[in-house]
Amino acid sequence: MLIDIKLCLCFFSSGAPGCFHRCTETAAEGDMAALDGFMLVAVMAIVLATKALGQPELELDHIVVFPNIPGEPERGSCVLPGNCYGKNLRCPKDCPSRRTEAPGKSACFMDCYKNCKATCKHRKANCFGYGAVCYDPRFIGGDGVMFYFHGQKDQHYCIVSDRRLHINAHFIGKRPLGRPRDYTWVQSLGFMFENHRFGVGARKVGVWDDNVDHLELTYDNTSIDLIQHEGALWVSPAGDVVVERIGRTNSILVMIDQLMEVILEAVPIEDYESRIHNYEITEDDCFAHLQMQFTFYSLSSSVHGVLGQTYQPGFQTPVNQNIPIHVMGSEQAYLSSSLFLSDCRVSQFSANVPLDSTDPVQPEVEPWELFQIRCQSSGDGGVQCRRRR
Repeated sequence: MLIDIKLCLCFFSSGAPGCFHRCTETAAEGDMAALDGFMLVAVMAIVLATKALGQPELELDHIVVFPNIPGEPERGSCVLPGNCYGKNLRCPKDCPSRRTEAPGKSACFMDCYKNCKATCKHRKANCFGYGAVCYDPRFIGGDGVMFYFHGQKDQHYCIVSDRRLHINAHFIGKRPLGRPRDYTWVQSLGFMFENHRFGVGARKVGVWDDNVDHLELTYDNTSIDLIQHEGALWVSPAGDVVVERIGRTNSILVMIDQLMEVILEAVPIEDYESRIHNYEITEDDCFAHLQMQFTFYSLSSSVHGVLGQTYQPGFQTPVNQNIPIHVMGSEQAYLSSSLFLSDCRVSQFSANVPLDSTDPVQPEVEPWELFQIRCQSSGDGGVQCRRRR
């Protein structure tokens, strides 16, 4: 079997995908099974060696993807220390690749963190789906109702507050001459759970470049350096936070153990958006911001916050749906004094509640099992639909 050992070790020590591809290309076609075994054993050896030497493991990818067989789904083996260590995974036929093949299509997600399975997932935030926060900023609540929450620039608002989880959003914006309010966007998020803090934000930039990563990540006030290639993984020292790149730049998936996951993307205000909405964006600042979609695992019935309250059982939205733009008011109730303080009026958060506490939670069912759809005439020739419990 012809394998360039130096190239393979280059991949394992640096995380560079190019080394891996060159390594696999040197294998003779009839030696795929032998190469699979070699790759798995080599990666396990490298992981164990770095642990023994006290070296950081964060630059190692969480999965080794085996050489692709034409017409067959991708296969891989988990190398992330934990429950899934050494598990062999195979992508479903409905999503045979870890890359999204077309806009709106799902991709294969190899979960080497919790479930040890390969499943199909949308690798991009759906701005029209449950738990979405996009644009300036527009929310889709857990009750299926769409609403805007304007807030003010340079302020922080609690968007989710529960006993075990608190999420603040920092708003940026501007007010063109003659406008009665600020145009606002979510620039960064601060996650608090137990005594930990995780932050993600979009870096301020003048001219946007898709090939440059504009995300900034922190964990407990320490910067996170996430390798710039799709599939790169960072795991917190306690193993309670996992961050995965779902694009080479500006797109990540964040998972917090037992609590939630969120797909995040950093995006600019495009020229056409500025012209249509009169944002008056200049080349000095394209107002890079975050678009996101949350999935929550175990919210309590007392969850609050701009978005969080919409997941309460029996929640009745205060938003006036008889006007074209549905706006959530009561901004002062959600105001926090900084990104990592849970001092908004509606705060439910307690830093001393452990992740494995037996808090009464909502049943873990699919959204469509919780709601019925009711449609009626909107009075202008259209139809207005909303979901009701």
